[in-house]
Amino acid sequence: MNIRPPVRNGPAAAVAAGKTGARRHFFAAPAFVAMTLWAATALAASEVPLRAVRDPSRQCVSPRVAAVGADAGLLGAMGGLRPWLSCHGVSLGLTEKSEFFGNVTGGTHRGFRYDGLTTLTLTVDARQAFGWRAGTFYASLLQIHGRNLSRENLHELQAVNNLEADRGARLWELWYDEPLDQGALDLRVGQQSVDQEWMVSQNAAAFLNGTFGWAPVPAGDLPGGGPAYPLSVIGARLQGKLGGAWTLMAGLYNGSPVRGQSRHPQLQNPHGTSFPLNGGALAIAELQYAERAPASPSAAPPTAVYKLGLWYDSERFNDLEFDNTGRSLANPASTGIARTHRGDYAFYAVADRTLWRSPYDPARTLNIFLRPMWTPLADRNFINVSLNAGFTLSAPFRSRDDDLVGLGVGYAHVSPRAAALTRDQVFFSHTPAPVMSGETVVEATYRYQATPWLQLQPDFQYVVNPGGAIANPGAPGQRVKNEAVFGIRVRIAF
Repeated sequence: MNIRPPVRNGPAAAVAAGKTGARRHFFAAPAFVAMTLWAATALAASEVPLRAVRDPSRQCVSPRVAAVGADAGLLGAMGGLRPWLSCHGVSLGLTEKSEFFGNVTGGTHRGFRYDGLTTLTLTVDARQAFGWRAGTFYASLLQIHGRNLSRENLHELQAVNNLEADRGARLWELWYDEPLDQGALDLRVGQQSVDQEWMVSQNAAAFLNGTFGWAPVPAGDLPGGGPAYPLSVIGARLQGKLGGAWTLMAGLYNGSPVRGQSRHPQLQNPHGTSFPLNGGALAIAELQYAERAPASPSAAPPTAVYKLGLWYDSERFNDLEFDNTGRSLANPASTGIARTHRGDYAFYAVADRTLWRSPYDPARTLNIFLRPMWTPLADRNFINVSLNAGFTLSAPFRSRDDDLVGLGVGYAHVSPRAAALTRDQVFFSHTPAPVMSGETVVEATYRYQATPWLQLQPDFQYVVNPGGAIANPGAPGQRVKNEAVFGIRVRIAF
């Protein structure tokens, strides 16, 4: 999502040239290994004739790589390529998401914009492909295209959709995952996008506004917006089953997706291949509890999932109001150099629950979600509170088991220290300006599964107090007016 807080500090001191060179060699090795593994996979695949995998009696589908059937994607079996790859533990995924969104009220401008995302994924079952332990290699590439409505027209804290990003092609994730201790533990190492596993509400995933994915608190406060789409960082995640319904996750990642300070982290790391390791450390822990109906088997989806978590970043952060001498940054006598603070942290909770299931149609369920997040450190965080809540109804109509309708609310609160700086600016400049507070977005959406490979999702959003009462550059002293936004997303699985 696109939140534009003040610039976050980079590392306190530059890294020595010798260390930088060592890091370059450090990343050359895994790149060479990855290329070697891919070559080995291709070589192994070439040794098996295509007619062998076309034999319907041959059972060669990997248990860790989901086989793609002939009718699952637009391209089906790709003339036998998909089952051929699957026989050797390799799965290719290709999806396109295209959107057309626009605001009919509010904003600094009105109009509609197109944006889109093409995602290519490669999953390799290490046991089937190489005869190794039961692990999985995963890589994903992004091609982002189109315009950015939030940046050009809306200027809100919670981006109108979760695809908006700088245009271009980039590496997203590149990791290896392996179960340990007979599946009681699971370890993942490599370049990861933290928003894919952490702070996730499954019921909120149906919504398009960015606030329902990567929450406003980490998006607005972590360096570079945090290691979330379309950025990622090097790190490791360990997940362990504690027994019964309890699971514990712990992760340690590089503290920033870019090196040093940057107002434009995606431009500083335009292809996702800079692999910074000098941005402090981001540590995350999350405790999960999955509740199932008494008569449900252990493999059945849980009726409720509850999560408690916290994150800590060891980076240095700028104060939002005061300089290094204790004066307001708005004071004409200020040095203009912000006071800095070591470290930042926040707490969060997630609740997903199925409230009702139709006795006549098991696919029809009413589900709710709630995700609050809070940090007490108002002096260094632009957003100190965020909240997401809503409900979804699956299979809302007869014979539409794969459709979904939802209503969600997102709230982002600008920290008191950031608001205080606005008051200081008004005081010293004698120029009236709105004081930032909070922003609320309401989203109504319907996801229509037209075919197994085609989804259409019309969407409506209404944004109250955009930007938390950001000043309208076209009307000095006034805030940007409330925004009504309409749009549609088309998703095609190839």
